[in-house]
Amino acid sequence: MRNCVNMKRFELIEHTADMGLVAFGETLAEAFANAAFGMFSIIAELDAVGEVESRRVEINEDDMEGLLFEWLNSLLYYFDVEMLLFKKFDIKEFGEGRLVAMCHGEKYDPSRHRLKTGVKSATYYMLEVDRAKNRVQVIFDV
Repeated sequence: MRNCVNMKRFELIEHTADMGLVAFGETLAEAFANAAFGMFSIIAELDAVGEVESRRVEINEDDMEGLLFEWLNSLLYYFDVEMLLFKKFDIKEFGEGRLVAMCHGEKYDPSRHRLKTGVKSATYYMLEVDRAKNRVQVIFDV
């Protein structure tokens, strides 16, 4: 997936009362996957999270910004409803307005997992999808 081991997956953005990130990839799909990984890195310490459960996530939206917004908020839904912490994101289909991925992780176990920051949702504020640089930016409501 990644030839250049030095390339960062994401970096956090400090923002007044919220938190955000910029995610990078060799492809735009990889940047979307890294944004999801970054979001779950904000929520919890991912080192102890196994890849024992999977969910298929399918998103259809009119534009790439809407796709990023719905992608991240769909993943948050799984955390809110099923307490699933995801750490691996295999994007199977990716194109204008469509994303299909297999997401791997496990249910939150307070004896093994450390939660860090509660993320309520991804927002449209400063949301950016840069196709030329395979870079995405998102601010979360925390």
